[in-house]
Amino acid sequence: MRLIYLLMSFVTTTLATTHPTLMDHMSRMKPDNGIDTIAEILNQTNEILDDAVWVEGNLPTGHRSTIRSGLPAPTWRKLYGGVQPTKSRTVQVTDACGMMEAYAECDKALADLANNTMEFRATEDRAHIEGMSQELASTLFFGNEATEPEAFTGFAPRFNSLSAENADNIIKAGDTEDRSIWLIIWSPTTAHMIYPKGSMVGLQREDKGQVTIESIDGAGGRMEAYRTHYRWDAGLCIRDWRYVVRIQYDESTLTKNAATGPDLIDLMQQAVDLVPNVNAGRAVFYANRTLRGYLRRQMMNKTVNSTLTQETIKRPNGAEIVVPMIDGIPVRRVDSLAAAETEIS
Repeated sequence: MRLIYLLMSFVTTTLATTHPTLMDHMSRMKPDNGIDTIAEILNQTNEILDDAVWVEGNLPTGHRSTIRSGLPAPTWRKLYGGVQPTKSRTVQVTDACGMMEAYAECDKALADLANNTMEFRATEDRAHIEGMSQELASTLFFGNEATEPEAFTGFAPRFNSLSAENADNIIKAGDTEDRSIWLIIWSPTTAHMIYPKGSMVGLQREDKGQVTIESIDGAGGRMEAYRTHYRWDAGLCIRDWRYVVRIQYDESTLTKNAATGPDLIDLMQQAVDLVPNVNAGRAVFYANRTLRGYLRRQMMNKTVNSTLTQETIKRPNGAEIVVPMIDGIPVRRVDSLAAAETEIS
């Protein structure tokens, strides 16, 4: 009997972390038994998901790019001298897509208690969609197939060595750098997101409706439930590394007037100068909330000739927001960049 009790306790605890419970139901209800508006204090702002350019991959599992790796060398010919034929060199790079999935399941009787089943299920939809958006934004920068083969490799592992060819596009500012600002030029020929050939782009949500869950209690019992499936296939392709710049800085040394610590405006202007052509695509800076705050404060302490301005832009959903701009390039907020990083060496 004790063994059965322990088993049931384990199952109940496990289900409480994977399926909404009666306590979850009660915590979402208003006094009049309607569904309350949930304050989404766990939501993040990851505006990179609004900017990224998406391209269908040419492989069922990703995308293969052909990159010019060498130019033919010409010859200075003298009269009656011969010229040997030459050729260029190319290399092919394959970028893989990851499959990010999630399920939401809820006891049918529990969802129906709300007298508005779809609205109750929508509260779980919003949470799952936010969770997947945060995971994608984080993976876009810090994903690494070497440590997580199921995901895709993001920007940071590709710009993480001062001895690599793309080290020219890494700027270090400080002694113990632990955060990054990114300048990315989005386009199909520079840097872009990918999704598998023949699949759908973006987050997919499928309402599976009412299903019977087998052995819900671990002992062969069944339960009627509502199920929703979420899926987002995504990867990253950097076709030309010259159009991505990483600035790594020490966040603890930021000051409002740049008298000490990183001079953000100067560093970001250096990044712009490293890019062959900022008009080659959609140019955007990405930084965390703390840096954007200091950037605005440094703007107020700069001279009137500063290239930092603030302008109103429209998001894809039509909402207007005010963002700081460097040389006409918006500085967008990405909360996923708030995490401490390993210093580049």
